[in-house]
Amino acid sequence: MKKKIPAVLLVLVLCVTTASAQLGSGIVYDPTNYQNAVLRYQQLQQHLIQLQKSYAKITSQLNLAMQMATFVRNMPARYRALFSQWRNVTSLNTFGNTGNWISGINSGLLPNINTGYQKSTTQLLPYSAGHLSGMDASELERVQSQYASVQLTDGANMNAMATIGSIRGSAQGIQTQIGNLEQDSFSNDSDLNSEVSVLNKINAAGVLTLRTVQDSNKLLASMLEVQTILAKQQREATANTINADIQRQASMAANVAQVTATLTNSLQTFRMP
Repeated sequence: MKKKIPAVLLVLVLCVTTASAQLGSGIVYDPTNYQNAVLRYQQLQQHLIQLQKSYAKITSQLNLAMQMATFVRNMPARYRALFSQWRNVTSLNTFGNTGNWISGINSGLLPNINTGYQKSTTQLLPYSAGHLSGMDASELERVQSQYASVQLTDGANMNAMATIGSIRGSAQGIQTQIGNLEQDSFSNDSDLNSEVSVLNKINAAGVLTLRTVQDSNKLLASMLEVQTILAKQQREATANTINADIQRQASMAANVAQVTATLTNSLQTFRMP
């Protein structure tokens, strides 16, 4: 009996404690649930911080996009400038021999250039076979070189005319394209000022620049060709002068030797009467 009393008292104490925990405060402390709640709270804090950073970044990008989309006011008034226009060559045609030249150098058409050049220049007459056969080797070489200089000059001149005519003939179309590019660049239309549109205009400007550089190189090549022929003619004149001096020196030496031999022979055979 004495052993059963402490056991009953222990059961009563436990029951009273449990009842106090459930009925007294109404809350049961669970360490595991508390740790999970703290962990979720920390995760929510990290998500909030990440959202704040994302919001700040998106706001910054939006502000930059808004700033980049802002148009410069009065673009045409601030930046548009007038440039000189291409002009075609004009000339009088008193004897009717400059019309094809003018037409060819303004259009680049080869038939007009060839005809105009032939009509506007002095024609080079050919030597007859008898004249050529009567020349010595040095004179024939000089004539052939001079003929080559004139014919090369004619070819270079007609090529330069074709280059100039081609550039001038397409100048109006290029001027129109540049005007369109300028108009689109100064436009306030949002469709013409999007990122893709601006890149397209930059590409178009680059292509026009390359075409212009190409035309400039063609002109420079034509000028260099003419300068090369002029240098050939100058060399030809210098070489002819040197060759003539060499021939003169050789002829003089031969004449002096002949005179000396004749004089020596005359002195040796001279007899007083």
